[in-house]
Amino acid sequence: MEPLTITMNSLRDLGRQILANLPHIISAAVILVAAWGMTRILERVLSRIFSRFGIRESLSELLRKLVYIGIWIVGILIAAMIVFPSLTPGKILTGLGLGSIAIGFAFKDIFENFLAGILILLREPFQLGDVIECEELEGFVEEITIRDTHIRQTDGQRVVLPNSMLFKNPVTVRTDRDLRRVTIICGIAYGEDVDRARQVMQEALDGLESINRDKAVQIFAQGFGSSSIDFEVTWWTGSLPLDIRKSKDKVVAAVKRALDQANIEIPFPYRTLTFKEPLQTLMTRHQQSQRDSHDT
Repeated sequence: MEPLTITMNSLRDLGRQILANLPHIISAAVILVAAWGMTRILERVLSRIFSRFGIRESLSELLRKLVYIGIWIVGILIAAMIVFPSLTPGKILTGLGLGSIAIGFAFKDIFENFLAGILILLREPFQLGDVIECEELEGFVEEITIRDTHIRQTDGQRVVLPNSMLFKNPVTVRTDRDLRRVTIICGIAYGEDVDRARQVMQEALDGLESINRDKAVQIFAQGFGSSSIDFEVTWWTGSLPLDIRKSKDKVVAAVKRALDQANIEIPFPYRTLTFKEPLQTLMTRHQQSQRDSHDT
């Protein structure tokens, strides 16, 4: 019976302590409920303020989350000091300092992505709907969160990029402007007239709708290829990936059609094979067999 007695006495002492601290527990619960209510109220108020001043959605969401986290931290600390009177702000700050070091080492990558996300949302190097490219990954920006950024590739796949990756590596924002320069290489045979070929290509591209008319089309002879004189054809069109593909399709078709109509050859590689000894063809073999039969 002695173990049972010890257990019952412990339970009685625990009950007395709970009853003694019940006012503190109720006060702490009231503080937590007040913190919850304050977060709800401030979230609505901040949403109206941010929308009125035209603050972008990603930044307003970040500020709301920071306010939300701050209120809950303060509320929990106040509730803890009410329930445990021995806790003082100095002890709490000391504990938080030591704990933050351990947590920082354990969750280094998470905090790195978190801080990178805050900087990206504040600086906004790219926006929702932009086409970005980082570390050979390219797609439309669909969502920017505190931890990561979601992009949709042109083939439909969704890629989740850690914010630290976007913060530490070069990011190409392909839709930063409405126009983008595109270049293709077109070759003509060495026997063709370079100036005439340039003029034919220029006239072929003058009427294309996919080419921006405010910026001039540039056609330059680039160099001597293995079997052709290569031209660099450059023009401006829309910055979206679909705009680029459509414009390239129109330009290649127009240049090919114009060169064919002008009887300007677009060459393909020629190869000359040299053998150490003469090769026998079917004709030479037939003639050799006739000579052999005649000699016999």
